[in-house]
Amino acid sequence: MTFTKARSKAAGCAAFAFAALFAGSALADGTVNIYSYRQPDLIKPVLDAFTAETGIATEVLFLDKGLEDRILAEGQNSPADVILTVDIARLTNAKEKGVTQALDDATVNGNLPAEYRDPEGHWFGLTKRARVVYASKDRVTETALTYADLADAKWKGKICIRSGQHDYNLALFSAAIAHWGAEKTEEWMKGFKANLARKPDGGDRDQAKAIAAGECDIALGNTYYVGLMQTNEKEPEQKEWAAAINVVFPTFEEGGTHVNISGAALAKNSPNRDNGVKLIQFLSSHKAQQVYAEQVFEYPVEPGLEPSEVVKAFGELKADTLPLADIAKNRKTASEMVDRVGLDDGPSS
Repeated sequence: MTFTKARSKAAGCAAFAFAALFAGSALADGTVNIYSYRQPDLIKPVLDAFTAETGIATEVLFLDKGLEDRILAEGQNSPADVILTVDIARLTNAKEKGVTQALDDATVNGNLPAEYRDPEGHWFGLTKRARVVYASKDRVTETALTYADLADAKWKGKICIRSGQHDYNLALFSAAIAHWGAEKTEEWMKGFKANLARKPDGGDRDQAKAIAAGECDIALGNTYYVGLMQTNEKEPEQKEWAAAINVVFPTFEEGGTHVNISGAALAKNSPNRDNGVKLIQFLSSHKAQQVYAEQVFEYPVEPGLEPSEVVKAFGELKADTLPLADIAKNRKTASEMVDRVGLDDGPSS
């Protein structure tokens, strides 16, 4: 498996230069080319399992932005076979931009519940993750919170987050808009901003690190990062960060804990379509769902398949039943709200 990281400028020569990078493998037998918003370490276990089972090699381009525009710029010459991404809005955006193709496959449809599949077959949800509160074991006694509580002045100067424009936070804010309406959500966001301990920065693991260092008492983060930190043998300091926090499952009033998905789509001009279909079939399979659960610490979408013991130890997840489409349609409004409120400028702006 080969990983390439790029920051997309998605235009002209840059796009076709990358297409040339795959020239030796894009049309070769036994290869599938993946464009991914998902971090390499999170997809490596399941891609390794796919290659072990099928003998098909994987070539991966990781981008942190502009994936859809890059594929558009590459056009019919794009080497992309499969798109892997986080967030329902990313999945629907790929479809809307015309960089995916429909896949009506009995195996995939049989593996995945209808609520985690695009009705027209353009994307498929593969895992679930909950957006929770990381709470200091030493300084926070609360074991139950609502998302609304995060704007309470009692938390002034005590909250850390990554950028409000990150997919994970935009999805949560989009869910809030669906529950509360835009006006109430904006008022809440102003209070939330006032409670920040610092300017938003880093990733979810960095928020746990900040809590361990005493920089803040609570933070927003995804559940699977806690499992990854708890079991990280290469960077043992991450175990210390995880040991400093408890996972609290906040809820919406009249709802549950916000849950989003990661997913896959078949690229519009896939040069290795058969292998792309085989990969999506595998990612939806029981074996892959087990890998996601046990090694990546995500909640599987397969009905009846339990999360790992590590994840179970966080507590019971009562997932919000808000339709994913309601989250996706509010993304633009949420993003504009983050800018208008100045969330990423920090508490003193």
